[in-house]
Amino acid sequence: MSQGTPSPFRWRLIASCFFAVIVIGFGVGESMGWPFLAGPMQRWIGKTIDRRVSFSADPAAQPVVLIHLLGGITIKADHIEIGAPAWSQAPHMLLARDAQLTLGYGDLIQAGFGAPLRIRELRAAELDGHLERQADGRASWQFGPKTETPDSAAPPTRLPVFGHLMVGTGTVIVRDAVMDLDLDGKFSLTDASQASTSGAPNGMQLSAKGVYRKQPMNIEMQTNGVLAVVAEDASSAALPVTLNVKSGAASLSFKGTATDVLKLTALKGRFVVQGPSLAAVGDPLRVTLPTTGPFRAEGLIAKQGLVWNALFDQVSIGSSRLAGAFTFDPRPRLPLLSGRLTGTNLMLADLGPAVGAPVRKGAAAVAVAASAPQPTVRRSGQVLPNREFDLPALRAMDANVLIEIDKLDLGSGLLQPLEPLRTHLVLADGVLTLRELEARTGQGSLGGTVQLDGRNAQALWTADLRWDGVRLESWFHQTRSDSGPPYITGSLNGRARVAGQGKSTAAILGSLRGEVRMHVVGGTISHLAVEAAGLDIAQGLGMLIKGDDALPIQCTVVDLVAEQGLFRPRVFVLDTADSTLWVDGNLSLATEALDLRVVATPKDFSPLALRTPLHVRGTFANPEISLDKGKLGTRLGASALLGLLNPLAALIPLIDFGSSEDAQRGGDACRSLSKRIAAKPTLAAPAPAKRAAATSLR
Repeated sequence: MSQGTPSPFRWRLIASCFFAVIVIGFGVGESMGWPFLAGPMQRWIGKTIDRRVSFSADPAAQPVVLIHLLGGITIKADHIEIGAPAWSQAPHMLLARDAQLTLGYGDLIQAGFGAPLRIRELRAAELDGHLERQADGRASWQFGPKTETPDSAAPPTRLPVFGHLMVGTGTVIVRDAVMDLDLDGKFSLTDASQASTSGAPNGMQLSAKGVYRKQPMNIEMQTNGVLAVVAEDASSAALPVTLNVKSGAASLSFKGTATDVLKLTALKGRFVVQGPSLAAVGDPLRVTLPTTGPFRAEGLIAKQGLVWNALFDQVSIGSSRLAGAFTFDPRPRLPLLSGRLTGTNLMLADLGPAVGAPVRKGAAAVAVAASAPQPTVRRSGQVLPNREFDLPALRAMDANVLIEIDKLDLGSGLLQPLEPLRTHLVLADGVLTLRELEARTGQGSLGGTVQLDGRNAQALWTADLRWDGVRLESWFHQTRSDSGPPYITGSLNGRARVAGQGKSTAAILGSLRGEVRMHVVGGTISHLAVEAAGLDIAQGLGMLIKGDDALPIQCTVVDLVAEQGLFRPRVFVLDTADSTLWVDGNLSLATEALDLRVVATPKDFSPLALRTPLHVRGTFANPEISLDKGKLGTRLGASALLGLLNPLAALIPLIDFGSSEDAQRGGDACRSLSKRIAAKPTLAAPAPAKRAAATSLR
C-alpha cells in the first residue's frame, strides 16, 4: 500500500471522529436550547403550516427560546403565537405565555397538506384562543394552502388534536357559522400546592356564555382536582366533575368523573336533563329526537372513547312515563343511536308535535313552536295537524331502537288505549320505519309496518296495517244513559294499505291513495239506531217505549278506495234481520269535507216511515246531517194532499211494506264479499306517484 493512500483504519477513525463531533455538537445544542435556531425555526414552522408563527411578543426583537429537536420539536418560550388566517379579523388563533410546545415532524408536514394539526404537548401558564369557522367551511384551525380555497365537497375540518394540554388560566372565543355558535369562555386550573398559597379553589373552573342556534347558552364546569384539558392517556386519573349547561330553555346537569375536559374521556356519572321538547335537547347534541311537550329525564351516562352510553331511569314527557337504555356512536358516516325504549304509559298527545299536532299547554306550545318548523297557513276550522316535519333531522343520523310500551293512550275519550305496544324503530339514510308493529286493543290485535321517507323535499309516507278480532264493544266506549245495550258489537277485522306524501300530516293525508277493507263478524247493532237510519217512526217509537235491544248483524263489509285523499266506498253495507243499510258518497282528507248518503232497505212492514236517504255533509269540524229533501218532499206532499180528503188517508204515503227481495239481494252480496275478504285479505298496492312508493309497498 502506497504512503499517499489512507488506510481503511484511518477512514474509519476519521468517520468516527466526524460522527462524534456531530453527536457532541448536537448534545451541546440540545443542552443550550439551540438559541440561534429560534428565528429559522419559527419561519420554517410558519411556512409548513402556511401561518404566521412567532416566539416573541415583539416581532422586531430576536426571540429568546429554548428549542429541543430530539424525537420532535419542543419549544419553551415566554411567548408562543400561531397567527389567524388572512381572512380572519382575530389578533391570533392561539397565544400561549410561559409555554412549552411539542410538535412531531411528520405531524407538521401532514398539517401542511390540510390534515388536523397534532400537538403532542402544550403547557402554558396562560392561554388565549380564537377559533373561527365561516359558513363556507374555512376554519382558523385548518392549516396549509387549502385554508384559502376550501373545497365544499371536502369533509368538515377538525380541531387540532392534542396529546396533552395543561393550562393555568385561559380564555377562548368560538365563532362557528357552521354550527351557529358564538361562545366566550374563561377557565383556570389550580393544583393543590397553588391553591394553598393563592387561596384559589383547587381544580378546574370553566365558565362560558354565548349563543347557540339563536338560543342563549351558559356552561359552568368545576373539578375537584387538576384535570387535563385534553389527555390521550387512558390511565390518566379520573377526577370528580360537576357540569351545568343551559341552551335556550333546555338544561343539563351532571355529577361524576372524567379524565379530561374537551373530549370528556372516561366520563361517568349521573345526569338530569329537561326542557320544553326532546328536540330542544337533541339539537345541541346533534341527535335527532322528536318534537314533544315539556320533559324531564335522569339517569346514568358513561363515555368510552367516542361512544356514549346512557341509562334513563326516569323520563317524563307531559303525563307519559318512560325509561330506556341507549348507545350513541358518532364514528359512522351518519351517527348511530341504538337501544331500547320502555315505558308504563305513553300519551299520544305528549308526542303530538312530532306528527304536527300542537302542544297541549300554552306556555310549552310557545317554547316548542319557536324552534320547530313553521306550519303552512291553512283555513280556520280544519282539524288535521299541519305542522311541517323536520325532514333534515331525519337525515342527520341513523337509529335502531326497540320500543316496548305497556300502554299507549290515544288521547281519545272514545277509543281504548293500545296495551301493550311493541315495535322496532329503524332510521337509515333519512328513512324512518316502524317494523314488526304489534299492539293489543279491544281484545284484538293490530300489526304491520309504517314508514316515513324523508330523503326528498316532501316526505313519502306508507302504511300496511292489519287488525284482527278487535271487539267493538270494548274498543269503543259506548256507555249509554238509558242503560241500553252497546250501539254496536262484534269482532272487527281488516287491512289498510295506503301511501301519501307531503311536508305535514295534513298534506300526507290529503294525498293518500290506496285501499281500506274491513268486516265485522258475530256482531250486533242498536235496533233503535237502525230504525232511526231508516226513519221508521213507528218502530222507532216502539223502541223508545219498550226499550232498545241488540239486533244481530248478519253481515258488514266496508271496502274503501282512496285517491288524492278522497275516500269513496266501493262497498259499504250493513245487513241485519230488520234492514240493510248502504252508504255511498265520499269524504276528503284534503279538504276535510263530508258528502255521504245512507240508504236503508227495510225487510219488514211499518205503518209510519219516511224512508228517505240520510245525508252527512259539512266538514270534519262541523258535520251536518240532513234528509233527502226531494224524496221527503214527495212523500209529505202526497200525505198532505190525501189529508185534505181524509185525515186517515194522509198515512197512506207513509206506509212502508218493506222490500225483502231487495234486502235479500243486498244481504247475499254482503256475505259473498265478506267471504272473499276473509279468504283473501291482501290488497293491491296503491298506485304510487313515484318509484320509491312502489318499492316501499312491496
